[in-house]
Amino acid sequence: MIYQRKNNQVSYGEAIGILLLDSPIPFIPGDVANATSYAFPVRFKKVVGFSVKKAIGGDKGIYPALLCAARDLKDNGVRAITGDCGFMALHQNRLKKDLNMPVFLSSLLQIPFIRQLIPENQKIGIITASQRNLTEPFLETIGIKEKNGLVVAGLENSPEFKSAVLDEKGSLDSEKIEAEVLEKAGTLLKKHKDMGAILLECSLLPPYAKGVADKTGLPVFDYMTMIDFVFSAVVRKKYRGYM
Repeated sequence: MIYQRKNNQVSYGEAIGILLLDSPIPFIPGDVANATSYAFPVRFKKVVGFSVKKAIGGDKGIYPALLCAARDLKDNGVRAITGDCGFMALHQNRLKKDLNMPVFLSSLLQIPFIRQLIPENQKIGIITASQRNLTEPFLETIGIKEKNGLVVAGLENSPEFKSAVLDEKGSLDSEKIEAEVLEKAGTLLKKHKDMGAILLECSLLPPYAKGVADKTGLPVFDYMTMIDFVFSAVVRKKYRGYM
């Protein structure tokens, strides 16, 4: 077989590109920004100057830097692009148009799919980095027009999450954050006994998904379920087996 060079690539085999915030947070296994979270190679690219504050605050002025980083990922052969903060999705529609390729910047994009999996009278619980910033206009921007049936709990006032993630102190106690996430999951389930699934909005929360599933007994979706799903669509494999 003869292979031809693509663009100006000097490496190959990274189908998923991941845009990173310019942040000092330690990204542990299971986090979107940790390469060991994946069963396949990924390619990372930092968006210089894109802080957590700018992401959650909806800073539209960061778009040129975001586009530049995304183009670098595309030029290096990725087939789809995601990011390590769901609030990047403010730029979802503009970026996919400018790149002309699959872009999926928020785990919230799974909501319409989850809605089809559970009975109409059941709710979808969302645990987010910031409830106050998960507004109706933001959801509408990424195509989530049906708000009924969504119940939300935010971590912005949870001490360890706030200091480690929102205030970017440079360290992270995973056991404390897991306890905070589980507390939010338990509160949601207590208030909404008709909840049929949980979605972890923040890209730092997949490490705690199993704990949430064990505590609630519900299906739990997050960034990793989304990324694995998209990877399976853009990298198709031949089936091998026997009859």
